[in-house]
Amino acid sequence: MDYHESLWLYFTLLFGIIIVPGMDMLFVLANALTGGTRRGLAATSGIMLGGAVHSAYGAAGVGILVAMLPGIFNLLLFAGVGYMIWIGISLMKSSIKVEAVGPGTARSTWKAFRQGAVTCLVNPKAYIFVLAVYPQFIKPEYGPIWLQGLIMGVLTVLTQFAVYGTLAMTAGRSRDLLVSNPKTTAVIGRLAGLLLVVISAISLWQGWKAA
Repeated sequence: MDYHESLWLYFTLLFGIIIVPGMDMLFVLANALTGGTRRGLAATSGIMLGGAVHSAYGAAGVGILVAMLPGIFNLLLFAGVGYMIWIGISLMKSSIKVEAVGPGTARSTWKAFRQGAVTCLVNPKAYIFVLAVYPQFIKPEYGPIWLQGLIMGVLTVLTQFAVYGTLAMTAGRSRDLLVSNPKTTAVIGRLAGLLLVVISAISLWQGWKAA
């Protein structure tokens, strides 16, 4: 698998995870419904900042492991694959349901931005996910690790903006879709879970070949 194929797989995985309704999505939706598009986009911007920070520490962590502990790097790669498969199977078994979104707590666009950043940064699952994913897609043979991390970070924030920004600008219709169509929401989660398992299996196969 060459670099472009790896990057495409990362984007596919990233998109599948972001479209699953979760804490970040509901935060954007709540702010957009109670404060309008501008507040929803401010919340989105905060979450994008959090995504950029996660990408930065993920790339830095991979760089340290490659330089200092290559054996542990390979172990983390395989452990990460196992973790992602577990998440994927859990999503496939679950029935995600979104309840009616309550009033947003943000009183200004600046506060919505700050709360969005904090919401993303304090999510422990995000840290675990980044540590599980990045070793599978950042490889020394693809070039400078900092550049790979930068590209993946840009992809992350652009994908967050595409999904959450669209949600903020179409808040009313998005809310109706999520709340009144629980089957659709569940299907989204299950498809994302299947996608996660498939990409994890591809990563496992590629890692086994390279080992």
